[in-house]
Amino acid sequence: MLRIVGRREDGYHLLQTVFQFIDCCDWLTFTPRDDGEVRLEQPLPGVPEETDLTIRAAKSLRAFAGIQRGVTIRIEKNLPMGGGLGGGSSDAATTLLALNHLWSAGLSILDLKTLGLALGADVPVFIEGVAAWAEGVGEHLTPLELDEAWYVVIVPPCHVATGRIFNDPDLTRNNPPITIRDFFEGQRDNHCLPVVAMAYPEVTAALAALSRVGEARLTGTGACVFAAYDTEGQALEAAERLGTDWRTLVVRGLNRSPLLAYLT
Repeated sequence: MLRIVGRREDGYHLLQTVFQFIDCCDWLTFTPRDDGEVRLEQPLPGVPEETDLTIRAAKSLRAFAGIQRGVTIRIEKNLPMGGGLGGGSSDAATTLLALNHLWSAGLSILDLKTLGLALGADVPVFIEGVAAWAEGVGEHLTPLELDEAWYVVIVPPCHVATGRIFNDPDLTRNNPPITIRDFFEGQRDNHCLPVVAMAYPEVTAALAALSRVGEARLTGTGACVFAAYDTEGQALEAAERLGTDWRTLVVRGLNRSPLLAYLT
């Protein structure tokens, strides 16, 4: 669910949305450096190293904590870029949490969420690591217990530019807010869907394909689309029925981020 319920004077949109984690992730490795540099072992294709969210996260933590430690970050990228699955945001959150531990910075979760919010509106939920109802620009979080369903995710052959969607003049920005109870009773609109479908025909085609085997929905601003199933077997069967025309993921929904297990 993604509702647009207003817009602030600074241009940021006021949202209502729900976050849940999945058991598909990027892998990050952090190796201390003696020279104080913060570097990527291998920059991601098309992303300048200085703009990579993990580098920005590491440097912001270092500046905030007043330390001069260095690190090399290696990223094994499994989540699609521009897919709406939160890959970049989760990588930034992982960097803040891991380096706070590795560098003994001693920052609180609130400190890390503040740093994360400056990097992206959905970074804080990955720092808290608990499925949540989110409001504001995405930073006001209320923990939720959701069904840990199985999902089939289609990855369309396109990248959706979130900024393009939120700046589209056809985006409706004054939708009425709802309550958490409304969500659980079935109000799960995505107000970005009409704009995304108009701008990205690949997403429209993916929604049509997935609708033949389930209730297809858009992940945030996309590009990925997903459908929920009660069992792994049902999800695998649906993915098989989609055939080989689409890149698909079969994943489990999780109410706690797997990252929490690494930090406790």
